[in-house]
Amino acid sequence: MNTILTTSAEENYLKAIFKVAEKEPGPVLTNALAAAMGTSAASATDMLKRLSDKQLVAYEKYRGVTLTEAGSQLATALIRKHRLWEVFLVDKLGFAWDEVHDFAEQLEHVQGEHLTERLDEFLGHPRFDPHGDPIPDAQGRWIRRPQARLATLAPGQRGVVTGVDDHSSAFLQYLDELGIGLGVEIILIERTPYDQSTKVSIGAGESILSEKVCQNLFVRIM
Repeated sequence: MNTILTTSAEENYLKAIFKVAEKEPGPVLTNALAAAMGTSAASATDMLKRLSDKQLVAYEKYRGVTLTEAGSQLATALIRKHRLWEVFLVDKLGFAWDEVHDFAEQLEHVQGEHLTERLDEFLGHPRFDPHGDPIPDAQGRWIRRPQARLATLAPGQRGVVTGVDDHSSAFLQYLDELGIGLGVEIILIERTPYDQSTKVSIGAGESILSEKVCQNLFVRIM
């Protein structure tokens, strides 16, 4: 495992690079990274130079940045810790799924592989976090499962919610108001061509979901 000393800020950048590249494969452009981190392109560039000096990223001006093997290992370990802590906070301490992200952001920087493995064992080796995201194992292997965005379903199709692409508290609280959570069955009734708003059946009721909501919900098609 990577033994390069890193700061919390550097680790946050590595994780952001990993996540941006996961959605858009290839080198991550500085502006995209800056947007993900909520900072300026100049600040992002300064950080990339620091990470490059530590051989955690391969950075080329105007061409973007990719993680080195060491950088990818560190980013994966951070995501593993973050998601395990989210499971702990929800399952063992009774937090709601919209409350745990910020706490996990702090806890993921606690050092010690032994602590992470004890936490994983204590939790029963969970495969997914409270938002439906896969938790990589100790070797950095990822679990993949078939799922699709609710926006891709056709009228008459049904699916079971497996995850969300937006982890913001506002979005998760909105889903709670609608009665939508992991494991909930949704039946797509009809979609409006004008704005792609979608009428769905959730339990005993019906709701109208915006295109944005449908794009941010993952389901296993039944």
